[in-house]
Amino acid sequence: QVRLEESGGGLVEAGGSLRLSCLLSGSIFKLYDMGWYRQAPGNERELVASVTPGRSTRYADSVKGRFTISRDNSNNLVFLQMNSLKPEDSAVYYCAASLDGRYGPDYWGQGTQVTVSS
Repeated sequence: QVRLEESGGGLVEAGGSLRLSCLLSGSIFKLYDMGWYRQAPGNERELVASVTPGRSTRYADSVKGRFTISRDNSNNLVFLQMNSLKPEDSAVYYCAASLDGRYGPDYWGQGTQVTVSS
């Protein structure tokens, strides 16, 4: 079975940086579009960034220029480098895997909390 395991969340001051990692196991990593989503209390889950197997990327307008998504196809890992963090970036961040990027994710991780203090 496919499993996604996130790591790297935590508490950081505004202006700081964090790097999230996600390991996919149980399937062939190169088949999937990989994405990071986030959900803050009272808000809907939203796409933050995604990367195709060929490393084409897409970002939410709110994080462009601050966040970078990347993937390591050899080690089944996807990363989200988050710089210049703002309090409004605080949320639970979820890793997701999609067999077809036109549709929603097929698999989700359990999420990792990111809290940015002002």
